[in-house]
Amino acid sequence: MSNSSDSVDLLLEGLTLDSDHLLPVFLLLLFAYIFVLFSNFCMCFLIISERSLHQPMYLLYLNLSTNDILGNTTVMPRLLYDMLRPPALRHIHLYGCVVQAFLAILFNTTGYTILMIMAFDRYVAICLPLRYSALMNARMLVRLMVWAWGVAFVFVGVLIGLTLRLSMCRSLVSGLYCNNASLFKLSCESTYINNVYGLFFTVVLFSSSIGSVVLTYTKITVACLTSKSASLNRKALQTCSTHLLSYLVFLCSGLLIITFHRFPQLTQERKFITIMYHLLPSGLNPLIYGVQSKEVRRGFRGMVSKIITVKQK
Repeated sequence: MSNSSDSVDLLLEGLTLDSDHLLPVFLLLLFAYIFVLFSNFCMCFLIISERSLHQPMYLLYLNLSTNDILGNTTVMPRLLYDMLRPPALRHIHLYGCVVQAFLAILFNTTGYTILMIMAFDRYVAICLPLRYSALMNARMLVRLMVWAWGVAFVFVGVLIGLTLRLSMCRSLVSGLYCNNASLFKLSCESTYINNVYGLFFTVVLFSSSIGSVVLTYTKITVACLTSKSASLNRKALQTCSTHLLSYLVFLCSGLLIITFHRFPQLTQERKFITIMYHLLPSGLNPLIYGVQSKEVRRGFRGMVSKIITVKQK
């Protein structure tokens, strides 16, 4: 955005509550954010430190946890900080707003691309078990991870780039935090190109995400129904249920935000749905994988026993 952006300060709308609800909501969000950080950092440390978890599925989950930490840290500290300040003092520099918008959208996009790759990994493991080691080797895994982050980076970069070309005539950033829509709404120019690309971006992301998951799980279901192997069906149920549950939580949270945007009068409700979109999937994922996966539970018990042994010495 032009108009001497070197000295542009914007005003964040943020979350405004009455004095009776401010402290309880602040503490609730603070503890939820701490839980998200703690649980995902624990999962990352566990996967990195335990050799038994150096498998494609868990290394992909490592990317998902990293993305959850990034996405929540982009939004929550600033949101909590602004809750303790009066609305008139919630200033943010334009460059800081752009960085926050970029990282927030990157979190959203990368979440879908990683879950798409995890669906492909489950398909290969269930439907092509004899070729799994050859197909999901280290080189392929690196390529898939680079693709997940690279595609998201390019698409989001173009999205933000189209917004930065606009001149700015307003200073109030609507919503909880900076995002692409709140940025281009600061301009008085035509945002037709931004709206078209934004719609294209959303359609491609959701259609490719839903399409890939439906396709892979359809093939997995067919393979399980036509197979007489009880061990295959048990493996499919155990490994696929965790991924599918994580995907559905993330997808439904995103669809709720889109739905609430069609009701402008529900501003406060939309803000809380947006907060839950960041906190809920990120907080549930470690629990889902920790409870369902025997390898994760075994690794966690081993890590706890090592800590106890070190303390006893």
